[in-house]
Amino acid sequence: MPLLRAPLLPSIARWLWPLLCLCLASPALALAPAQVHEGFPAADRIEDAESRWPVGAVHAGDTLLGYAFETADIAPIPAYSGKPVNLLVGIDLEGRIVQADVLDHSEPIMLVGIPEARLEGFADDHVSAHVNDRLRVGGELDAISGATVTVIVVGDTIMRAARRVAAEQGLIADPSATPPATVKRDVFTPADWQTLTGDGTIRRLHLTHGEVDATFVGTPAEDYLHTPRPADRTFIELFYTYLNAPTAGRNLLGDAGYGRLMADLDEGEHAIAVMGRGDYSFKGSGYVRGGIFDRIEVSQDTTTVSFHDRDHSRLGDLAIDGAPAFDERDIFIVREEAAFDPGRPWQLELLVRRAAGPLDTEFSRFSADYRIPEAYVARPEPPVEEAVWVQVWRDKAFQIAVLGTGLAVLTGIMLFQDVLVRHPRILRPLRLGFLVYTLGFIGWYALAQLSVVNVLTFTNALITDFSWSSFLIDPMMFILWSFVAVSLLLWGRGVFCGWLCPFGALQDLVNKAARKLGVKQVEVPFGLHERLWALKYLILLALFAVSLHSLGAAERYAEVEPFKTAITLRFQRDWGFLAYALGLVALSAFNHKAYCRYLCPLGAGLAIPARLRLFDWLKRHRGSCGTPCQICANECEVAAIHPDGRINANECHYCLDCQITYHDAHRCPPMIKRRKRYEKAARLAAQPDAPETPAPEAPTSKRIPIHQED
Repeated sequence: MPLLRAPLLPSIARWLWPLLCLCLASPALALAPAQVHEGFPAADRIEDAESRWPVGAVHAGDTLLGYAFETADIAPIPAYSGKPVNLLVGIDLEGRIVQADVLDHSEPIMLVGIPEARLEGFADDHVSAHVNDRLRVGGELDAISGATVTVIVVGDTIMRAARRVAAEQGLIADPSATPPATVKRDVFTPADWQTLTGDGTIRRLHLTHGEVDATFVGTPAEDYLHTPRPADRTFIELFYTYLNAPTAGRNLLGDAGYGRLMADLDEGEHAIAVMGRGDYSFKGSGYVRGGIFDRIEVSQDTTTVSFHDRDHSRLGDLAIDGAPAFDERDIFIVREEAAFDPGRPWQLELLVRRAAGPLDTEFSRFSADYRIPEAYVARPEPPVEEAVWVQVWRDKAFQIAVLGTGLAVLTGIMLFQDVLVRHPRILRPLRLGFLVYTLGFIGWYALAQLSVVNVLTFTNALITDFSWSSFLIDPMMFILWSFVAVSLLLWGRGVFCGWLCPFGALQDLVNKAARKLGVKQVEVPFGLHERLWALKYLILLALFAVSLHSLGAAERYAEVEPFKTAITLRFQRDWGFLAYALGLVALSAFNHKAYCRYLCPLGAGLAIPARLRLFDWLKRHRGSCGTPCQICANECEVAAIHPDGRINANECHYCLDCQITYHDAHRCPPMIKRRKRYEKAARLAAQPDAPETPAPEAPTSKRIPIHQED
């Protein structure tokens, strides 16, 4: 075996090395010209652009036409499903969008219900827009009914990815760049030379002949026509500072000189003072009018600033105390086009040139850093790309306000239910109006129908990669779910199912209208009814099991809910879905909320955590409730009251009808007896010669009358 290893190792290495290099290389975009012909009809090849992302440079021959890229690599913004929508986007060299095609998405509203062509059309609406344009859904862009959140994310994905690529390729200014710092004109402290050199306002570069000679060792200029000088002798000593800052400029130039300098500077221009002494001149003897200073430069980041004669002026006598004598004192102006930022570090570059032959020269470059003291500048906050959900919440301020008002009203109804149930003439119209509000505003207008898909998505997010932004993307859904979570702990699932579910409200209103029209109701025997309750829990478990394998498949099977057809798409759907939804609505005319009672997986999903509710608000404490009195049980439209009088909180829709009856002195037997007793006492008290009637004895523990009260 050792004999075989030696020749095999080099061979294996030759095969593995290219593969390893490929794996470690930056990602490349695998696009063919045919894929971008929609935006670049003349394209014949695509090359990898110089980019931090997989971006393709689109060419026609040797001509660059623009850039193409997939948005998932550049702006992976989570959509309603929690996953980004991936699009192929092309931009030309003017920064205009020329192509926007949907490649992949996981949006449940688009997977079943809305045609893909609608989303494709929405993406195409961005073509011809400039990457800096602000396109708004509902303004420049048409929304897709039922998929508002999805299209908002798609629009922001296209524009954000396009802006990032355009900025990186130099087609537009970088929108994420930090704005330059500004000089604080009101910050001035009188100071002498020693103070300003000590606190960093004035910086120093000192070079000896030995340090300079060392940089030419090994080059042709090391000995050519070079006269050695003592190694410790000063070659040059430079002092330099940024004059726009008043503490530097006013102390060096005096108030009058500083005022004249600032008056001569245009907006965005900066003045730098350079003072030097020693054997070497930073200006040089070769400088002529109209020429360029070839010994001194200023650099910042990747920008280098060279100075011409028009950028230079002599610096006269210094007004500051303690300054040494200088051979040269000059001011250099950094013009606006250099985009100089005084708040960022910059370098003063000194170039030393030495002859290396009759016609050749060698250069050495020495760099001196400068960082302005923080007290002299004000730094603006860097721009932050606004999260999509923030934009959505701002755009839906009206809907949020109306929903908040509705939830506040519902909270008041729940908290003061004991008072309201004694006034059915107020409560019943109030409940009817709230059902209309739920169906009309929450459902058909705001499209905020909660679904078991939300439960599956939330559970999947907890298992995989939870992100609040995925749930904040739809403010109406987020607020509703937050309210439902609180209401589950306080009252159980009935508050949502009976008051906030748009499809439940639709069934309830249809059934009320049917009863008014005299439609005969079909009631299921309680024994069978109790077993049919289990169907919705079985459906929930099946959907949950499917979601563990494929969330997309579970979202398709969740069409057992008619919510998308009846509420989100407002019955504008294929005939199969339409027939199913209309059939359930029609069934509710004969059997009150049959779908909610037996089939709704969302109701089942809410009933499970509702077991943790903290209070039992509904009253069923009279001894006759259920035995023998069955009035409330017979009148409960969802049959959530057992024959023994118990209310099944998992099935109760919190309509409060039983509580109205519970306090009705004309329908509840114990309350009827109490009313008659007091009426009789009142009549006897009204007779002038009536003998005194002894007060009734309190019942003992051995005699519990049927009219026992709370």
